[in-house]
Amino acid sequence: MDVMDAINKRYSVRGYKDQPVENEKLEQILKAAQLAPTGVNSQAFKVYVIDTKKNADKLSEVYPREWILEAPLVLAVVSKKNDAWIRPWDGKNIDEIDATIVMDHMILEATEQGLGTCYIGAFHERSLIELLGLSEEYHPVLITPLGYPDAEPSDRPRKDIKELVEYI
Repeated sequence: MDVMDAINKRYSVRGYKDQPVENEKLEQILKAAQLAPTGVNSQAFKVYVIDTKKNADKLSEVYPREWILEAPLVLAVVSKKNDAWIRPWDGKNIDEIDATIVMDHMILEATEQGLGTCYIGAFHERSLIELLGLSEEYHPVLITPLGYPDAEPSDRPRKDIKELVEYI
């Protein structure tokens, strides 16, 4: 599968089979995170691999949708704001941008591996901080379930490219 195949094949999976993710596949996904570009290569992030069965009660507080608990794993990307690059001309910290790139790399590799994911930003931050035992220096950015899909993709209409791109 090439990159465009993975992009076209990826969809937000909201149903998972009761089937574990092989360690080799998980390692490839985590390698994709390690290789993700970050501002000045700061790598100011961590990825947490959460066992869904062991943490079902707390994950239900983090994201109260039952389908997330069907996946065997949940991946959480957290940023370390104080270590991320800051644009010197306006002071913008790009920690969340970096963390999003990391998640995108993992999600595309998961697709390559035949696994399903779903970007989730609408989670209860305080509950995730407690689950992960995060110190003040870390900030949760995104989570995704990870497992074998047991749900079909829904229609994903897209705007025409002419609405999204400007040439100047």
